[in-house]
Amino acid sequence: MKKLVALSSIAFLSTMAFANTDMQNEINLLKKEVQELKKQQDSTTKTLTDVKISTNNDNIKFGIDFRNAIDILEYKNNETGETARNHSLLSSRLYLNMVASPMKGLSFRGKLAVYSTWGAHLYVNDDPLKDWSASSKPADTVVRLKEGYFVYSNKIGEQPIALSIGRRPSSTGFLASMRENESDEGSPLAHITNMEVNGAMVKLDFSRYIPGAYVKLVYGRAHTGEMENVYGTGHANVIPYADIDTAAEDENVDFFVVPGNAYNDGQYQLMYQWAHIFDTKGKNTATGITKGAAGTADLFALSLKVNGIGEEISDFLDDTVAFASIASTYYDAKDGHTLLSSADGGTSKGHSFWIGALIPDMITDSGKFGFEYNYGSKNWTPMTWAEDTAIGSKIAVRGSAYEAYWNFNLFGIKYLPSQVRYTYAQHDYTPNANCSGWTVPKPVDITAQDLRFFISYRY
Repeated sequence: MKKLVALSSIAFLSTMAFANTDMQNEINLLKKEVQELKKQQDSTTKTLTDVKISTNNDNIKFGIDFRNAIDILEYKNNETGETARNHSLLSSRLYLNMVASPMKGLSFRGKLAVYSTWGAHLYVNDDPLKDWSASSKPADTVVRLKEGYFVYSNKIGEQPIALSIGRRPSSTGFLASMRENESDEGSPLAHITNMEVNGAMVKLDFSRYIPGAYVKLVYGRAHTGEMENVYGTGHANVIPYADIDTAAEDENVDFFVVPGNAYNDGQYQLMYQWAHIFDTKGKNTATGITKGAAGTADLFALSLKVNGIGEEISDFLDDTVAFASIASTYYDAKDGHTLLSSADGGTSKGHSFWIGALIPDMITDSGKFGFEYNYGSKNWTPMTWAEDTAIGSKIAVRGSAYEAYWNFNLFGIKYLPSQVRYTYAQHDYTPNANCSGWTVPKPVDITAQDLRFFISYRY
């Protein structure tokens, strides 16, 4: 019996030994497979990293903003009774947005634009279609550069600094984006600057001291002087990009702008801007030449926006936006010239205020009703020719302008922002439709109104 038990024990131990050997072999095999999988994972990770670098950091991401609109327009000269109407101005506007960031702190942004009326003529080249407003007013189907600039951000010690150069995001700025049903704002204060310009910018961020505070220093060019003058008697050659006909006074028009955020805590935002324009256009009193280099212009604005009224009083007030802005323009003519209503070598001062509010529409999930009022004095002359209103810049009105609009997402789809808008302008003085100060504002009684409906696709 004892021998039988011993033999059984030996047999059991032998079986266990063989089982342990098989298990160890299985474990070793699994370890080998895990090592192989780890190698494959490392290889895949490296490949994905290379793909990410080439597809995410070294490429341009594109976005689309495509809008179709119909405007019903009417103008009336109340002194003569003359009227002009267009019951169906149809237009399409396409923005192709570009963003690239090849490295930390360096980015590029661009925007190509086509803004045309249906059935438009190609290559429109009339006086109102200037470089600084061509892609903000409906004309032809030519692709134009609306924005194109790079930004480099870094620190000097503890001071954040950003440098940029190119075609600036200088239209649809602060306070104007609401009436366009656009979430992104341009850089300047729209009350005095709403036009496309080229320039170089330095930004200093002071938000570590005051919430949201920063200042920008921008220097650029709004107009390049005469480039088609013939030189030498009997010669048909031209001097490119230069001017020898000094009588024309067609100098380069440069500007220096200081926009900034004084305070922004998310609810209260206070912005300011000063702009100085060199060699602005006016009239030479001796030669009668208009559009000559006649002096300087200074523009000032202070704008406040409040996101949410009160402190959690109600959802309606929490979602209400109110704003107010005051601005002034000061044109200083040099001797032998006039600007706006000034005497020879005199000055012309203008002022304006702009108030408005956006409230929930109580109909859709995110829709809002907007109401705005603008007033401008006789010599009020801001740089807002790129404002997207078919009847001209209501911000620049010399008189009063009233506006109401409904911003909503069609069918509740966030990619289809739409709008119904009505604008009414009462011009008490010559409408501000020309460049700077060579047109003398005179008393008029002209009304203009525009009923617009648009549908956009944004992605």
